[in-house]
Order: sequence, then C-alpha cells, then structure tokens
Amino acid sequence: MIGDITQQNLYLIIPSKVSRIADILTTKENISLIDAIKKVYASSTYKKLSQESTKMWHESPVDLYYDIVKESARKH
Repeated sequence: MIGDITQQNLYLIIPSKVSRIADILTTKENISLIDAIKKVYASSTYKKLSQESTKMWHESPVDLYYDIVKESARKH
C-alpha cells in the first residue's frame, strides 16, 4: 500500500501530472511539447499543485488543464 503523500514525497507525483497536462495542452492548443511544459510550470496552478497542503495532486490532469486555461483567460 502506498503511504501518505507529504511535501517531502510529493515530487514523485508531480512529473506524471505535468506530463499528462502538457499532453492535453499540445492536443487542445496545438503547441509544441516544450511550450506546453513551459506553460504548465509557469502557471499558478503548478505552484498550487506543488504544495501538498492544497491537495491539488488529487485532481485529474483534465481538471488541472482547465484550471490553467481559466488562469490564462483571466490574464488576457
């Protein structure tokens, strides 16, 4: 059984979430994988995702993608 997720081991989950979000971005927004990864890492969604206390690591990559889309829309 997997142990508890803590700030100390959250880094094990984040790369797969970023990869899946970036994959969605490349498809939906027709951008390169590098640009998609940069967009994820530059987002406030990623900042929240990297904090265990927000529990955003529970959210699906699709939900996280939509958070990034909403964030981008607010900036424009």
